[in-house]
Amino acid sequence: MRRLSYFVGTSIDGFLASPDGQRDFFAFEGDFAAAVMADYPETLPAPAREALGLAGVVNKRFDTVVMGRRTYESGPAAGLASPYPHLKQYVVSRTLQRPDPEVEIVPEDPAGFVRELKRQEGMDIWLSGGAALAGELLDEIDELVVKVYPVVICTGVPLFRSPFAPHGFAVTDVHTFATGAMITTYTRTE
Repeated sequence: MRRLSYFVGTSIDGFLASPDGQRDFFAFEGDFAAAVMADYPETLPAPAREALGLAGVVNKRFDTVVMGRRTYESGPAAGLASPYPHLKQYVVSRTLQRPDPEVEIVPEDPAGFVRELKRQEGMDIWLSGGAALAGELLDEIDELVVKVYPVVICTGVPLFRSPFAPHGFAVTDVHTFATGAMITTYTRTE
C-alpha cells in the first residue's frame, strides 16, 4: 500500500513560511542541496530540475503530489501552472478552477481522496502542504520527512494548522549537514 509522506521544510521554531508565505530564508545549498537532489529529485519543480541538470532523472520516492491551494498558487504566481509535470498533481480546493490540464482539483473530502490514492498502485504520495491541509490529513500521514533549516523566524505558517490532537511518530532517520540543516524522518507509531 502506498504511503502519504509530508515532505516539508521548516525553521527551527516550526514554521514552513513567513506570515505572507515567503520561504526565501531557507537556503538550498551545499551538502544539504546535494542530498535533496539525490534522494528527492521529484520534489523540485520542473524549472529547478532543468537548471540543476535533473530534468531526466527518474522519480525516487513519489509519483504523486497533493497540495493545498495556497501552496499550489505559488507556482502560477511564478509562471508555473503545472509546477510538477513529472508527478500526478492534485490541488485540494473548493474555489480553484482547473488551472492546467496536468493539475486536477480535489473539491472535497481530502482524507477520503488520499485513502483512495493509497489503495492504487504506484509510488508513495507527497503531501507538499500547506498547514491547513496537513492538519486535515494528519490521520492519513504515514511519514513526516522534515527538512529543518538553521534559522528562527519567530512567527509564520506552522507545520500543521489543526485543533489540539496528539499523534505519535517515531524518529526513523536523521541526517545532519555541514550547512546546519537537518532532515529527520518520522514514522507513525499509532
